[in-house]
Amino acid sequence: MAIVDLVMPKLGESIIEATILKWNKKVGDVVKQDETVLEIATDKVDSEVPSTHAGTITEILFNVNDVVPIGTVIARLDTNAGSSATPIAIVETATAAPIAIETPIATAEVKPAQEVPYIPTAIIAKVAGNNKFYSPLVLNIANSEGIGLSELEYIVGTGADGRVSKRDVLQYVADKRAGKISSSVTESPMVATPTPMVEAVTTQPQPTQNIQQETAAPIAAPQMPTTTYSGNVEIVEMDRMRKMIAKHMVDSKHISPHVTSFVEADVTNMVLWRERVKKQFEKENNSRITFTPMFIECVTKVMKRYPWINASLDGDKIIVKKDFNIGMATALPSGNLIVPVIKGADMLNLVGLSKTVNSLADAARNNKLKPDDTAGGTFTITNVGTFGSLMGTPIINQPQVAILAVGAIKKRPVVVETPEGDTIGIRHMMYLSLSYDHRVVDGSIGASFLTAVAKEFEKWDMNKEW
Repeated sequence: MAIVDLVMPKLGESIIEATILKWNKKVGDVVKQDETVLEIATDKVDSEVPSTHAGTITEILFNVNDVVPIGTVIARLDTNAGSSATPIAIVETATAAPIAIETPIATAEVKPAQEVPYIPTAIIAKVAGNNKFYSPLVLNIANSEGIGLSELEYIVGTGADGRVSKRDVLQYVADKRAGKISSSVTESPMVATPTPMVEAVTTQPQPTQNIQQETAAPIAAPQMPTTTYSGNVEIVEMDRMRKMIAKHMVDSKHISPHVTSFVEADVTNMVLWRERVKKQFEKENNSRITFTPMFIECVTKVMKRYPWINASLDGDKIIVKKDFNIGMATALPSGNLIVPVIKGADMLNLVGLSKTVNSLADAARNNKLKPDDTAGGTFTITNVGTFGSLMGTPIINQPQVAILAVGAIKKRPVVVETPEGDTIGIRHMMYLSLSYDHRVVDGSIGASFLTAVAKEFEKWDMNKEW
């Protein structure tokens, strides 16, 4: 018998855990290599996890809705083709102890921990400036219970490295409803705690009776304001992906000081060239040619001259990326947004870029993207002109430091400089906008890069071969 571990795959540079949505297989099922075993969700994408080997599932270590760190063993396979009955019995008895060690989730069933009322000790951590990471599952629970991010910071985390778990937020909700949480605790992020409370936190936990004796008055349950809606309205609950997008956007604005620069580009050569070659291009390459691969080809050329555009920030360290992995923001039929990544975009010719772009776009619209398809991006392009917008102020896709928005292409009369003098001509014009992290990219670099991109668009070779 050969037992192989199935681990939670790496899902992107900034993703450290994922939520299990559905197990497609159960213990005893036979799976083929690359066959889907489970479905997972992160703050960026819903994805399927394939089996790395062919075999029989002998053990499943996590349940639906569990949040699992990247690299953690989630299931085990017997790669031998024999009967699965014996391996199942062996694994179930042999791995009972490791499960209790490897998965802190098992501690959620310890009753004494549930009986202890919530004490807002995280106030001290907040004052000290500690930052916390919240899993998609925890955030979903918080959103459904009306708990904002500022209030969420006060919840004591019992998970690994002090992380707030599902049990922690549910305990907080229960204590809040029972009137054990003071409204003053959640109103201000910097609340000074009384000295007796600090002493109780920094020494050892005290019985519930002692804590209640130290309280001058009974703690009143916070009164949540009731929102009323007038007129003819429809209330639509955000789906899980929309909630994740919202959090990602808010976090990006809080992390990066955004600056946006604008330029105008004459893309007449691009438009005329594409119109002339698109039928033959599709016939020869079995792939349609859009403006996106043309934009990517030009952008990657310019990025090599401005390396800090292709970077990320780690504390006080600027991480300059040598790979040019271009994310392209793609609208889904649901109205949500996802960013598949073209890996090594600078190494692909126009045919390779076109096929990759079309393949990823089709996979995104059909919910067939794999975790690796959205991982590793170093720079993002979003086409706001697809829906008619002339320009936009895009939000940086963390942990990147810049994002380019291309607007709608419009024919306008403009002044054209010729050797014979200036003249008025009808040209295909487009606005470009670049949002960048001012901690890394100064205005001079951002504006210079954007201007260089516009010039690269304008000098597109009308005789270009693909």
